[in-house]
Amino acid sequence: METLVKIQKWTYNEMLEKLPAESRYEIIDNELYDMSPAPNTEHQRIFRKLEFALIKYIETLKLGEVFNAPFDVILDENNVVQPDILFICNENAHKISDRGLEGAPDLIFEILSPSSVYRDQIEKKDLYEKFQVPEYWVIDPANKVIEVLSLNENKEYFLFNYIVEKGIAVSSFLKGFQVNAEEIFTS
Repeated sequence: METLVKIQKWTYNEMLEKLPAESRYEIIDNELYDMSPAPNTEHQRIFRKLEFALIKYIETLKLGEVFNAPFDVILDENNVVQPDILFICNENAHKISDRGLEGAPDLIFEILSPSSVYRDQIEKKDLYEKFQVPEYWVIDPANKVIEVLSLNENKEYFLFNYIVEKGIAVSSFLKGFQVNAEEIFTS
């Protein structure tokens, strides 16, 4: 993701007014980021497996809804992101609007790509913590790592789960939801 020439401080409304509707951008602290190019094949395979596992779990238990990029998560006027996958529980369904999700989701998955490592592991982690997203999964295909970050009692992320290549990643937020790393990282 490359930062566009910084002409101004971007807001969600300016993004809607000034950019083509089919374009994919994010705003973090009023800075606009281009979401192209499209994710690579490995990213898409991991994405599909994660989303399938999550949807199967969520729909079986009727816990809420799963959305995927491109889908605007409007944390506030100055911070709009498009996580790879997100979950919103039934109790927070009121945040879903025609524009996207207005507020923090309950669970976010980001799959790293070479151009998104810093943004996903640092900037978005800090942003999601600031907006109190209860759980944040970072999937690193290059190193076959799954990190599950959860909010602690101080409302700060701590490393709940760290899986490399083999093992089961579990959720602290969605009790019973788990992902087998070998299955996720196998083509």
